[in-house]
Amino acid sequence: MPGTKARPNKFPQQQQEQPGKEHKMHPRPEVIRPGYKGSEKLKDKVAIITGGDSGIGRSVAVHYAREGADVAVIYLSEDKDAEETKSMVEKEGRACLIIKGDVGDQEFCYECIDQIYKKFGRINILVNNAGEQHPHKGLDEIDLRLMVRTFRTNIFAMFYMSKAVLKYLSSGDSIINSTSVTSYRGSDHLIDYSSTKGAITSFTRSLGKNLSSQNIRVNAVAPGPIWTPLIPSTFDDVTEFGSDTPLGRAGQPSEVGPAYVFLASEDASYITSQVIHVNGGDFTNS
Repeated sequence: MPGTKARPNKFPQQQQEQPGKEHKMHPRPEVIRPGYKGSEKLKDKVAIITGGDSGIGRSVAVHYAREGADVAVIYLSEDKDAEETKSMVEKEGRACLIIKGDVGDQEFCYECIDQIYKKFGRINILVNNAGEQHPHKGLDEIDLRLMVRTFRTNIFAMFYMSKAVLKYLSSGDSIINSTSVTSYRGSDHLIDYSSTKGAITSFTRSLGKNLSSQNIRVNAVAPGPIWTPLIPSTFDDVTEFGSDTPLGRAGQPSEVGPAYVFLASEDASYITSQVIHVNGGDFTNS
């Protein structure tokens, strides 16, 4: 039952570097809920997932594989997590290509797209999910160097990846972006991060309109507090993480992944430029 999902425990996670290591988290995030049955919603599709080595990205990769898709995972540095994700996808009977590198590098993005197309012969779904965040108490404390990096990873990379993949997408294909509840309600300690998420929401709406004549759909998912490696690698105390939501707990990646399945499938064939909110009940007035 959703109400019984495990919460983060009371011990500091002691992860000092982003994007964090899923294999060191306690408790481990739930990737896919027990009993989730695939129904070939994405049969023989090829999906690219940035930040797909762990957290929400890993969950999306495994859900997509169970729905019949082959997957390419792009990740920054966590080799062990990426290999675990690859193994999970392959256990679903689908192929998985993992590529290490920085999606904030435009040239790398173009090289990735071409490599993936060469491997699979087609690309149908791009999930722009990679992201980073660096909390500060106030505007005067924001490290401008980190702020530029956050924008480069969170929003510039979406331009790079989307532009690079367009030549391979065709009618019925889709782009799905990861935005955030902070795009709508803001965050006093994540000013730059929230700003990138606001940009992603607008990017989604605008690109969706731009590509509608080609029947290429562009949508987004706006998670609330989800238990992923980004959380213990960002905050020292995660005891109360997610407890301020109406449901009173953090969400699991397994509760977010199905939204990405829906948006990539024919079930969402009349949906573009929209955002699905998976946030434990926060009202966003959107």
